Amino acid sequence: ILLWSRFFFWIAGGRLTTEGQEHIDPDVQYLFVANHESNLDVAVMFMTTHMPIRYLAKKELFKIPIFAQAMRGVGIVRTDRQAGKAAHGAINEGIADAKARGHSLIIFPEGTRSDTGELLPFKKGAFRIAIANDLPIIPISIEGTWEMWKPGAKVVYPGNVHTKVHPPIETKDMDVSHIGELNDRCRAIIAGDLAEV
Repeated sequence: ILLWSRFFFWIAGGRLTTEGQEHIDPDVQYLFVANHESNLDVAVMFMTTHMPIRYLAKKELFKIPIFAQAMRGVGIVRTDRQAGKAAHGAINEGIADAKARGHSLIIFPEGTRSDTGELLPFKKGAFRIAIANDLPIIPISIEGTWEMWKPGAKVVYPGNVHTKVHPPIETKDMDVSHIGELNDRCRAIIAGDLAEV
């Protein structure tokens, strides 16, 4: 998937710079959370983390040619927002499989791409998952993918993308009462970094 991500990003005319990769220990399982600007974000996250990771993807992404085949090939978890309990079952199964394989997870807590490029409110599901599975969280800021491929656009433009990997946040001593605090903390970290760009 890393090679596919690099190829896809190169074809799109993207140039990626990354900082903070020293915060990622390849022997640790993480839950990576990032802002969501574009369908390019998935490829960018694989290129940034350089780890075996699983991604929870909404079913609409499986309609994109080539992209869908690649996601199925690496076991990306397809989720349906309208499926209720069935969707939760698929998510839990995907998380359990990822943990068993030693893979980390990627979740975009906004739940959807931003139409304007501005950071949206975070949903709490990612942080509930991290606490329930004792996964340290690493926030990642993504800047530049919105300009390359805006939501709804049929054309991808060349551009520069920058990602920043922030220090991990441990969740081992947290319970459900910390979900809101963890949500706010991660969003503030990403929002603060984007404001500096």
